[in-house]
Amino acid sequence: MTQFIQLAIQYLPSLLMAAITYTLPLTAISFILGLIFAILTALIRIAKLPSETVAKLIISVLKTLAAFYVWLFRSTPMIVQLFIVFYGLPNAHINFFANAWVSAITVFSLNTGAYASESVRAAILSVPKVQKEAAESLGMTNRQVYWRVVLPQAARISIPPLSNSLISLLKDTSLASVITIVEMFYLSQQIAAENYKILSMYVLVAMVYALLTTILTVGQHYLERYTSRFTI
Repeated sequence: MTQFIQLAIQYLPSLLMAAITYTLPLTAISFILGLIFAILTALIRIAKLPSETVAKLIISVLKTLAAFYVWLFRSTPMIVQLFIVFYGLPNAHINFFANAWVSAITVFSLNTGAYASESVRAAILSVPKVQKEAAESLGMTNRQVYWRVVLPQAARISIPPLSNSLISLLKDTSLASVITIVEMFYLSQQIAAENYKILSMYVLVAMVYALLTTILTVGQHYLERYTSRFTI
């Protein structure tokens, strides 16, 4: 126990610095982009087909692409996606993804967006149609109905599942180690290879992940309380 405390005192600052420098920025950027993908995908999938032929064709194609995107990223492991993007695409002379950060953010955001889109779609569909009809009866356009009535309520409903997605993403950033990003888990591997304290280092990094996820969980709790203060 004494050795573990000494190890923690020695290496915990380095792990926390790696978390601040790599893990948290990677999580934040990927989640924000993933949330944008999720909202756009959800809106496309629930959009009604217009009567005009050209517009109907365009929306139908977008719906098909959105459904395929969700299916693709939910049906394949994230680590495989990382290998395809970082190692496979550059091998096919698509050099934009040769940068590890670009590859990681691309995969994490698209993967998060695919899963979160289902949460957003369910939250939007859970808003009672009566409220939509009431807003339309007041003269609101379809866009105003979504921005002023539907989306605010859907945002509150989707907080728990989206928070879970954020927490999962934080932990999944450890997979970035396979494409050479020296984030917190990769650093713990390097240190363990040097001092041979393999179990202690992995337990220590697990404790840091637990601390970060606990902070996010507490933040989720207060956010839910704040957004629910006007509900009956």
